Amino acid sequence: MNFLDLAKNRFSVRKFKPEPVSEKELLYVLEAGRIAPSAVNYQPWHFLVIRDKENLKKVHTLYHREWFQEAPVVIIILADHNQSWKRADEKDHADIDAAIAADHMTLAATDKGLGTCWVCNFDKQKTIDHFNLPEHLEPVVFLPIDM
Repeated sequence: MNFLDLAKNRFSVRKFKPEPVSEKELLYVLEAGRIAPSAVNYQPWHFLVIRDKENLKKVHTLYHREWFQEAPVVIIILADHNQSWKRADEKDHADIDAAIAADHMTLAATDKGLGTCWVCNFDKQKTIDHFNLPEHLEPVVFLPIDM
């Protein structure tokens, strides 16, 4: 399908199936994020893939919507403020670059017939605490994915 059709077919999924996402499809989605454009090509992001039961329980406590509790995989997109480009006026582009990567990942998921939904209304500090994130990594987007 061409790009405009792909973009038009993407929608936010808020009902998940219990089947796990295949390794091949998950790697495809992650690769789409990895190759996303970024300021000065610094690629200031990390992708934390959550799919084991213990860590899924942790991530499900960070956003309190019933539909989110059923997600079999959640990718936490982290902005790396140590690696990001800063404009002359000190604007840090880490969050913008992480958002571009997240958008590429949602479109790649759509391309593979997977459902996604951007989640930004989560508890940032609890996310940092639950996953022992260093100061320079900021959680920007939760991306639940399903078959």
